[in-house]
Amino acid sequence: MGKKNSPILPDNFRDSLGTVKEDGSRSWIYPKKVSGKFYRWRTYVSWVLLAILFAGPFIRVDGRPWLLFNIFERKFIIFGVVFWPQDTYLLIFLLLIFVVFIILFTVVFGRVFCGWACPQTLFMEMVFRKIEYWIEGDANKQRKLNEMPWNGEKIRKKSLKMSIFTLISLLISHTVMAYLIGVDRVKEIVIQPPGENMAGFIGLMAFTGIFLFVFSWFREQACVVVCPYGRLQGVLLDNNSINVAYDHVRGEPRGMIRKSQPITENLGDCIDCTLCVQVCPTGIDIRNGVQMECVNCTACIDVCDEVMEKVDRPKGLIRYASETSIQEGTQRLFTPRVKGYSAVLMLLVAGFVFLLTTREDLGATVTRFRGMTYQEREGGEVSNLYEVTFINKTFTSQKVALVPEDETFRLEMVGDTNWTLEGQTRFDGRFFIIKDQKNIQTNQQEIVLLLMQQGEVIDKIKTSFVAPVK
Repeated sequence: MGKKNSPILPDNFRDSLGTVKEDGSRSWIYPKKVSGKFYRWRTYVSWVLLAILFAGPFIRVDGRPWLLFNIFERKFIIFGVVFWPQDTYLLIFLLLIFVVFIILFTVVFGRVFCGWACPQTLFMEMVFRKIEYWIEGDANKQRKLNEMPWNGEKIRKKSLKMSIFTLISLLISHTVMAYLIGVDRVKEIVIQPPGENMAGFIGLMAFTGIFLFVFSWFREQACVVVCPYGRLQGVLLDNNSINVAYDHVRGEPRGMIRKSQPITENLGDCIDCTLCVQVCPTGIDIRNGVQMECVNCTACIDVCDEVMEKVDRPKGLIRYASETSIQEGTQRLFTPRVKGYSAVLMLLVAGFVFLLTTREDLGATVTRFRGMTYQEREGGEVSNLYEVTFINKTFTSQKVALVPEDETFRLEMVGDTNWTLEGQTRFDGRFFIIKDQKNIQTNQQEIVLLLMQQGEVIDKIKTSFVAPVK
């Protein structure tokens, strides 16, 4: 499957992958170079999206990154809004919104995201594949080059291609690292010798190797084998979902026709040229219907439209369409499923906005020090040691304090007594809670600490105090 001389078997095409031979070995895909309206528009869109992708880490709002996904420090900045570990519930809401949006989008438009906006497709088809066409030529020339013995031409072309692929992979890996740890940190890793920042250097080299492997060898397998989205669409799509689809009503039965030949009832418009198979980057035959491997790249639409022009038939034999529109000629978009998913999405968005606007700008977490119970002091006092973590979610410095609500308790700081937090920072401190032995009535008592900001109580934090009763 996937070659011009391969028989098309509509009854068993779902039993195997177009990228795997009968003996289980890899069937290398050589997609034919394509041109046309959709390819041209995909190229324009890819320029915009790639520019945004590479510029993202450098965009700053009031001196802070616009996007940062620092999983190491558990700090995320999304469109200028900072999320800390204490904001996990907000990130969960954001993830749910994203998942429901993808589900809704897939129900209506199929895998259009894969063909137009997925980074894997953008880099593979709009960057690496173009370079490959430029150096090695179209599909037949690539196949011939790979089959020939290693000679001067093959070594020269393969070396040039892999050198450029490596440079682009390095650029992508540095961009990804900039999203994870910030541009300034990446600059330090690049400027300093590898020995001074071995972890960062290894991370950059690992990312570079992964991207080079994916785009030079693994390729479409990332979409066909690894990505779960293709399998997800199998349970999301229905007959009203819009996909890149072959109009079997108009196209069947297939047969050779010529431009001067009048339209007859014996033949459909498909001339069985298999060009739609030859341009497919995942090696499928779109005429077999909706398939998991299809990424909606529109290559088959462009090449089929060219063929239809040559044989004087209307364009659109392969087009964006649903099974319902092909069978009945009408398209239904706002179905009960779409209404249900839309309602859920709107509720999630409303909940996220409410939680985001009502979240506290300053947070504190207090825990008793691990591995310690209580300490008996001179003068008949008992103390407990605590740890506190402050998170300043604002962009201005904040001076904070903790005050026991019960005046029979006394707070004593350990180490730095100046609890001033700079904007968007985290501070860890320790302190003792002390109480006279004579005022202790129970072995364990709940206490409330008032979180003070500029003299005002902004939160109440509960913890426990343990002490012996005498």
